[in-house]
Amino acid sequence: MPDWPNERDRPSRGTESVRIALARLSPQTQQVQTSGSSATTLTSRFLPVICAAIAVGIFIADTATPAEIAFGVLYVGVVLPAARFLQWRGVVLATLGCMALTVLSHVLSPHEQSLSIAVANRLISLVTIGVAGFIAVQGQFRELVLREQASLLDLTHDTIFVRDMDDVIVYWNRGAEELYGWKKAEAIGNVTHQLLQTVFPVPLEEITAGLLRTGRWQGELVHTKKDGTPAMVASRWSLQRDARGHPAATLETNNDITERKRVEDLTGQVFESSPDGIAVIGRDYRFQRVNPVYERIWQIRADGFVGQHVGDLLGTEFFEQEVKPYLDRCLTGEGVSFAGWFAYPVGRRYRVVSYWPLRLHSEQVEAALAIVRDLTEHALASEALQAAQAELAHVNRVTTMGQLTASIAHEVNQPIAAVVTNADAALNWLNAQPPNLDQVREILGQIANDGNRAGDVIGRIRTLIKKAPPRRGRFDLNEAILEVIALARSEVLKHGVSLQTGLATGLPAVDGDRVQLQQVILNLILNAVEAMSGVDEGAREVLISTEADAAGGVLVTVRDSGMGLDPNDADRLFEAFYTTKPEGMGMGLAICRSIIAAHGGRLWATANEPRGAVLQFTLPPELDETALAERAGHMPVV
Repeated sequence: MPDWPNERDRPSRGTESVRIALARLSPQTQQVQTSGSSATTLTSRFLPVICAAIAVGIFIADTATPAEIAFGVLYVGVVLPAARFLQWRGVVLATLGCMALTVLSHVLSPHEQSLSIAVANRLISLVTIGVAGFIAVQGQFRELVLREQASLLDLTHDTIFVRDMDDVIVYWNRGAEELYGWKKAEAIGNVTHQLLQTVFPVPLEEITAGLLRTGRWQGELVHTKKDGTPAMVASRWSLQRDARGHPAATLETNNDITERKRVEDLTGQVFESSPDGIAVIGRDYRFQRVNPVYERIWQIRADGFVGQHVGDLLGTEFFEQEVKPYLDRCLTGEGVSFAGWFAYPVGRRYRVVSYWPLRLHSEQVEAALAIVRDLTEHALASEALQAAQAELAHVNRVTTMGQLTASIAHEVNQPIAAVVTNADAALNWLNAQPPNLDQVREILGQIANDGNRAGDVIGRIRTLIKKAPPRRGRFDLNEAILEVIALARSEVLKHGVSLQTGLATGLPAVDGDRVQLQQVILNLILNAVEAMSGVDEGAREVLISTEADAAGGVLVTVRDSGMGLDPNDADRLFEAFYTTKPEGMGMGLAICRSIIAAHGGRLWATANEPRGAVLQFTLPPELDETALAERAGHMPVV
């Protein structure tokens, strides 16, 4: 016999054996649960009196008739009915009582013929009464066994009922009562397919023909409960034949799978209607199922996918190097995700690809669920936003450089003035008699140094002002901070501010855009200087410090002794167009926060003690990126 379609629908082995035993019984005896459990109800309460009266009548007649007549065999009419209302011990006592009355009648009755004939007749009566009692007790034992089997069938949650060859129900267990709502007294005697309004997957005649041919059938049926609600069941039929091999009855067992089918239908709807591309890939790396979105991604029909190897779709080399490692990780139980730009038949698209393990009825991963989400529009919008932010950051840098015009001029003027002074001195040494070439050589070295210093200032300014796409790289953050301080030194001194540093040594190199991060530091320094412009008393100090944070990254702190900030406005400082300065635009700190966030860090502000503000930001360790994402856009993935 074929296995169950779903192992969850298979009944327990103990229940199965009881059902097979029940199937071997005749349809008449299968009603024993109903008749046996209500034997007292079916038997007239006057039957004991009637039996007693019959026994008295037989005794009187047996006593009055000659002993040569075997009148005692009529006690069988007392013993057999007694089994209807007595337990087996009572039947035994009734049998012994009838036998005693037979013996007593023999003693009291007249003996008209030979004694041997009379004794033989009495022995025949006694044997007949004993055999009747034995048959009655055996019948009760068989009925008891059947009743116990029927009670076991009531313990199972499966529905079990038996119907004759006219499909009339002759047995109905408690599981059927609970599922369908009809009590056994209501169900027995009805045609099953009419009572349950059965919906068959194929015509009933075809199912019946297969049942008569093989003796078994299984499949899924839809029944209607007493309250009118449908119930989908996994049904199994077993045909019982009589001693001559003729079909006698059908045992039907049903397992309610309504909820499971509902979940499967919902899951199927999710699979088919999902906006994401979904595919099931087996352990052999072959497609088992794909949804319509997956078909549109690859411009291939679903039947063309099923059974196809992933390597045949992507190319063997790319599959082995890039995709198979992810699938192998998934098939060991690990969820894997990656994203990037990929080329497909429909064009270049930005996809987020996830592989999730699927387990059926064991701990072993049977397949991988591939989910492909199209985020092209989101990625394009994100790139446009990043371009706008970069443009705004460039404008902010140019504006900041405008504020530093005087400082920049001073920084450039110093080395230029030193060059002029040293050039005059060199000329004087050349005019000396004899010329002092050693002094000239030393002065020319100083001129070169001053020229390089002026060039460095101009180079840093050009770097900050130049409009260029973001360029990530690893660099020394302390060195970048010192370069910014050099640019802002004159501006800081002009406002009477003391700028101090506390840069930790041994910091790891940070990963990011050097120019953008220098822009953040410059903005924070200038904001701190401007915050102290209204302070008339006390020292004006700015402290810039760096240190390693707990996550292995770098923490940068800019601390000033200005007017301070309202703790309630600490978060609003970073909102676009929010400013506390009459001439400010409110974009500087907002741009700074977006730059730090783009680098995976965080920027925040707190109050300083006893006065002033503290602005801090963190930069994480180097971010890990998959090789596939780095090469995104060249090959498609599934």
